[in-house]
Amino acid sequence: MEPCKNVDVLRAGLRILVDHQVWNIERVFTLQAVMKCIGKDAPVALKKKLEMKALRELDKFSFLNSQRMFEVLAAMNYRSVVLLNECSKLVIGNIHGCPLKILLNILQSCRDLRYYNVHLFRGIADYVTTTFDIWKLKQVIFLLISFENLGFRPVALMDLVMKKVVDEPGFLTMKNVVSLLHVYSSLNHFNKCQTQAFLEVMTNALTGYLHHISSENLLNAVCSFCAMNHFPLAPINQLLKKDIIKELLMSDDMERNVRMLRILDNCLKLGEVPYLKAVDLELPQLLASPLHLNVKVASVLSHLLGEGYFSQNVQLPHSYHIDFEIRMDTNKNQVLSFSDMDVVTSAANIQRVAVLCVPRSVYCLDSTHPRGFFALKMRHLKVMGFRVILVNNWEMEKLEMKDAVTFLKTEIYSSKTSPTVDANLQSTCESKKQP
Repeated sequence: MEPCKNVDVLRAGLRILVDHQVWNIERVFTLQAVMKCIGKDAPVALKKKLEMKALRELDKFSFLNSQRMFEVLAAMNYRSVVLLNECSKLVIGNIHGCPLKILLNILQSCRDLRYYNVHLFRGIADYVTTTFDIWKLKQVIFLLISFENLGFRPVALMDLVMKKVVDEPGFLTMKNVVSLLHVYSSLNHFNKCQTQAFLEVMTNALTGYLHHISSENLLNAVCSFCAMNHFPLAPINQLLKKDIIKELLMSDDMERNVRMLRILDNCLKLGEVPYLKAVDLELPQLLASPLHLNVKVASVLSHLLGEGYFSQNVQLPHSYHIDFEIRMDTNKNQVLSFSDMDVVTSAANIQRVAVLCVPRSVYCLDSTHPRGFFALKMRHLKVMGFRVILVNNWEMEKLEMKDAVTFLKTEIYSSKTSPTVDANLQSTCESKKQP
């Protein structure tokens, strides 16, 4: 149903319904139809009144009503967390037999409403995982794309899809290849038993489509491989052809293409692809992203180390930026002053430390598992000689100064590298990647 254009006429009708409570036996469906009909432009007070009426009718909600409420609220552009939470419980409790279209509509509505309910997402993922054999691969890929849009990583389901792809690679279409690579690289998903075989199957499938794939899809696929620390020779060589590069740089989406080409360029220049020489792609410069001052962390470092012992907002080669840099002796016993030494960053007795102040969005939902391109940045910082310290902005803001100093002191002088970094920098296959 399309949103009603004449809000004044609709409001007059609603007064009759709401004020006089003229409801028939299908009053919940009627209410939802009215809510959907008023659309996004209705007054907030009217949306609130309808929300309160829906809350009073909750005990009469069927499973179908609960499913539909996500789409209804999205059509209103009204995020009622109380309604969504209650409907989520009903959806999870009655999910068996739910059609794929309904599940996809629920997830899309959650994204539109910026409603991130991990229990709901996990319930949907667990249902599809336990009934995996009844679903077509295309259906599950649609679901994974929806989860990726929400930043949610359904580990067991992604492992099952990996196994399915390895066991039955004939199912892969060109669109499936590009979509799966995007999902797995974006969510930074690895499985020790399956990843290498999965990447080889995806490489073979992509190579078979090289004469039919668009430049943009080829770029997307190669960058996904780069994020997963895998560098197939044929697709990369195809992407590096002058006519392909020229087409990408003349595209309407040029800025995005430049950022993605720079990912491959960085991997080549940092020596991650030993069987390919770095080439000069002559990429245009883009406007730099606005800098965040991270005042609290700067204050904590000043208190802990003193002025001159750290550098802020450091621009590195390969277009990388870090919030703070600290330099230490390699035993991590002493922080070195920037002003008292000649800057010889390759000196064997200096350990460079990158402090990254990060939002929740760099992690998969409800976890500290870094997403793909942030994990790639950490990997490249390590290649450039840095030890990486992560500071979660939302946690730092909650800490008193004393506790914040203790936290950073522990991280800076720790003898261990951050497990988050190590776990995602480690190659799934211990042997050197081959094309």
